Amino acid sequence: MKWIKHISAFFLMLILFGCGKYSFTTTDIGNAKTFQVTLFENNARLVEPGIDTDFTESLRNLLVNQTQLNLVNTAGDLTYEGEIIEYQISPTSANSNNRATQNRLSMTVNVRFFNTLDEQKNFEKSFSFFFDYDGSSLLQGSLKNTAHEEIFERLTQDIFNESLASSF
Repeated sequence: MKWIKHISAFFLMLILFGCGKYSFTTTDIGNAKTFQVTLFENNARLVEPGIDTDFTESLRNLLVNQTQLNLVNTAGDLTYEGEIIEYQISPTSANSNNRATQNRLSMTVNVRFFNTLDEQKNFEKSFSFFFDYDGSSLLQGSLKNTAHEEIFERLTQDIFNESLASSF
């Protein structure tokens, strides 16, 4: 019976420690105390009313909730600015009658990040994500809200990770 405990412990350790590389991240805000997020204007060909304000607020909320930084309107230690450069709906698959069976809402934002305390961390980069939905559905109401929430969550987390996350 004792050998069963040893084998069980061995397999438990193998599962916990042998299944790939683990990476832990922390927030690297340095000496920053404040941040600002300017309005991400919608410069995409397809203009969705209010998406600029909604996305900007989503990024602000994520930073408020995941850091101890204070939100300011001007002269932040960290500044996020940019624009929505793509907001489009396209079919991803079709049936034999050339009717879309699945559609994709794609959104891309171009972000300029400025760290006034460490200019080596400044960057300009585009971030993209998408939401797939049934081709027979219209992107409106709760479906559109769900799509925006999922896209915003991924984009803002990617922006956060690029600008403030550090691995150890």
